[in-house]
Amino acid sequence: MKVNTHNLAVILVNWNQFDLTRACIISLLECTYQDFEIFLVDNDSNDNSVLKLKKEFEKVNYIQNSKNLGFTGANNIGIKNALKRDFEFIMLLNNDTEVESDFIEPLISSFKSNVKLGAVQPLILNYHSKETVWNFGGTFNSFFGLVQTLNKGVRRSELKVNYLTDWISGCCFMFKANIASEIGLLDDFFFVYFEDVDYSLRIKKAGFELGLQEKSVIYHHEGASWKKKSKKREGTVSPYTHYLRLRNHLYFNAKHSAEFNFFGKWIYQIFQIFSYILYFTIRLRFNKLKMSVKGFLDGLKII
Repeated sequence: MKVNTHNLAVILVNWNQFDLTRACIISLLECTYQDFEIFLVDNDSNDNSVLKLKKEFEKVNYIQNSKNLGFTGANNIGIKNALKRDFEFIMLLNNDTEVESDFIEPLISSFKSNVKLGAVQPLILNYHSKETVWNFGGTFNSFFGLVQTLNKGVRRSELKVNYLTDWISGCCFMFKANIASEIGLLDDFFFVYFEDVDYSLRIKKAGFELGLQEKSVIYHHEGASWKKKSKKREGTVSPYTHYLRLRNHLYFNAKHSAEFNFFGKWIYQIFQIFSYILYFTIRLRFNKLKMSVKGFLDGLKII
């Protein structure tokens, strides 16, 4: 028999980011809505994150992976654990975020006001520029096969509010637990990048809508998960990041090929890889050049 103690499961993924994860948990525990449990999935951190967090936050559910399973693998483990319980809602939340104390209630209210809603995301602002939007909605360029973020960089006061979107950000979104039972988990091949737009399309293809809730606000430390602390010749962004983005874009376009123009998406992909090659050659960033080409070629092998 399933035992339920709370209505919402909040899943955090940690990988060597104790300070950010700690700040995120503290902000969650200060929420006015308390009918939730936190599942923290650690991707084999070597900074003693879990040990230190356990000493401070005893009521968090800790899951320790023996290797880095990426954003998708770790979140899938969290989702599986949540599904063993009778939660009504599941939320994926980046550990490099901090939340407003009243951000949960508007998200749950969205589901009550729209029975067709499958998932909803909050208004995501920049942590270091709290009146500037990081993400609030997204759309697709169906000809070129592009995923486009809406409202990025817009002042909050100038935000044009929409209530539905084509895709939701993996940085933070809440969905009905039965959605995962119906359409499955995140596609683990992605590891990270494009997994959220893939899941968004799968939710929509199952007949649900994707919502936005401007009354729910969180703050995001942009780039905290993939930027290096010091800038060297190769820059601050990991070469592996470029590998994943190029590979996964090709995989995403192939997986949802009916959504995009065949010729347009290939025009863009060819233009993109040559742009990467030219830029990284000029900047003498040969590790990034190598990984970008590898990502493109590996993407071609998959499709």
